Amino acid sequence: MVKAASTSTTEKKSRAPRKAKAPLTTRENLSALIGSARKILRKDKGLNGDVDRLPLLTWVMFLKFLDDLEIMHEEEAELDGKHYQPIIEAPYRWRDWAAREDGITGDELLAFIGQEFTVRADGSTGKGLFAYLRGLAGEGEKGSQREVIANVFKGVQNRMVSGYLLRDIINKINGIHFSASEEIHTLSHLYESMLREMRDAAGDAGEFYTPRPVVRFMVQVTDPHLGETVLDPACGTGGFLVEAYDHIAPQVATPDQRKTLQRDTLYGQEAKPLPYMLAQMNLLLHGLEAPQIAYGNTLERRINEIGHSERVDVILTNPPFGGEEEVGIKANFPPNMQTAETALLFLQYIMRKLRVAGAPVTGSKPAIRGGRASVVVPNGTLFGDGISAVIKEEMLKEFRLHTIVRLPQGVFAPYTDIPANLLFFERGGPTDTIWYYELPLPEGRKKYSKTAPLQFEEFGPVLAWWKDRQEGEKCPQAWKVDFATKRATAIEAATPHWQRAENERNATIAQGKLIRELEQAIQAAANGEKAELQDRLKMLKSEQAAHELAAKSAQAEGDALYWPIFNLDLKNPNAKAGLEHADPKDLIAAMRSHEAEVMRLLGEIEALVAEVQA
Repeated sequence: MVKAASTSTTEKKSRAPRKAKAPLTTRENLSALIGSARKILRKDKGLNGDVDRLPLLTWVMFLKFLDDLEIMHEEEAELDGKHYQPIIEAPYRWRDWAAREDGITGDELLAFIGQEFTVRADGSTGKGLFAYLRGLAGEGEKGSQREVIANVFKGVQNRMVSGYLLRDIINKINGIHFSASEEIHTLSHLYESMLREMRDAAGDAGEFYTPRPVVRFMVQVTDPHLGETVLDPACGTGGFLVEAYDHIAPQVATPDQRKTLQRDTLYGQEAKPLPYMLAQMNLLLHGLEAPQIAYGNTLERRINEIGHSERVDVILTNPPFGGEEEVGIKANFPPNMQTAETALLFLQYIMRKLRVAGAPVTGSKPAIRGGRASVVVPNGTLFGDGISAVIKEEMLKEFRLHTIVRLPQGVFAPYTDIPANLLFFERGGPTDTIWYYELPLPEGRKKYSKTAPLQFEEFGPVLAWWKDRQEGEKCPQAWKVDFATKRATAIEAATPHWQRAENERNATIAQGKLIRELEQAIQAAANGEKAELQDRLKMLKSEQAAHELAAKSAQAEGDALYWPIFNLDLKNPNAKAGLEHADPKDLIAAMRSHEAEVMRLLGEIEALVAEVQA
């Protein structure tokens, strides 16, 4: 027995020691932390899906981020022997009410956050947290961090109904160290994935988020440089500005250049409070210390008041399409270009905001080249007539629209299935040649979807083509249009009709003069002469009406030859013709040939059946 026990002990000793668990990486730690926070959020009855959960997580993280940033600035000021003026005062700083794990909770916490006047964490009475933060707008200069914080919290509401669950969330977020660059970098990627989930969870939330592969492609080919100003006038959650920042950051080599990137490079504007807050957080997490995002409707500005000093070098944007603006907004645009359609108003704004080559720039040398833009537009912008055509006429006259990339269906799913296009243009027209590139769907796919979205790798061929443009057999996805010749041909064909219309209008004016003179003569004439003069007046008015009709007809004939050139919704000439593009005669002939083949086969089958039965 003893011997057996001894052997057993020996066996135990000879076993390999159990390996120690590898320490969690920063990503694993943060993923677990955010994951557990989201599980807590799912328990609260006041939150309805990711559309409510992500904004709540964002404002909590925003306040922790600000406090970590302020602590860093306080320490730096102390080392330099300077006084530091905090953005958020006690007792509203994160460290005052949130940092202690056993801090205020339950109804007391909900009251402190949401009520106008309440008992604060230190026992004193005063403004509630949100009321205090919203009030910061009046305490800072325009564009200051205080105003940014006030704008962020202008539209924020605490939708959680359990103050105890909210305390659990605060304790989780308190574990994030926003002073650690590795943690911020990791959290920025986690945050972007949450933004994607939010887009997928709610229909209208999708308008704030442009798929990252599209954003990355547009930034890469537009290639903003350090020293240039970059604007997104409808910035949503800040995707274009984040990508532009990441694109320009490697060009920074000195402290002054870093200052330029941080303060004088990236600008945005957003009208809705939720995406405004999400954009601020997104940019902060990616390294932009004081995002220059204006709050309000971009289109509220009269575009003829935008001067050289306000113009920018690069515009990257996906303006909202399908929406309509109120009458007051339309009045900010030229009378012949006024429309309620949001996408067309933004297109005009973008054109106006682009830098003019050689124009004076405040505090800098005049720009060598005109500003350039990359813009997402729906198909309707390409084929639209009327005011849409007038806007495109202006673009093709004053700008060089050099490339249109046609995206497949479903790229913006589930927000919209409307096919979209990427326009690339720069100031300094007119447009001579327009290149088209039709991005193909992967083999066997009919459209993109939420579960099978567009991948950045699928832009590989168009990125290669961008610098070495081919068409036809060498690149069936690409083709070019000689717009200069198209314009010249259309003008040549339309001009005789327009001249005839002008002659008829002049004749109408001349007739009007004669009519007025005759009307005066009738008033002065004796009764016996009036009848003859009135007959003549009737004849003149009839002739005038005929001239007016002829002028309208001639103008319409000329317009019918000219305005169709501004339909930019052109099909790929290299694509295989589908049924919708086939000649009707060819379709009928094909159907008849198929019918004949079917009848022949039926005849053979009948003969076989007859043989078997015989």
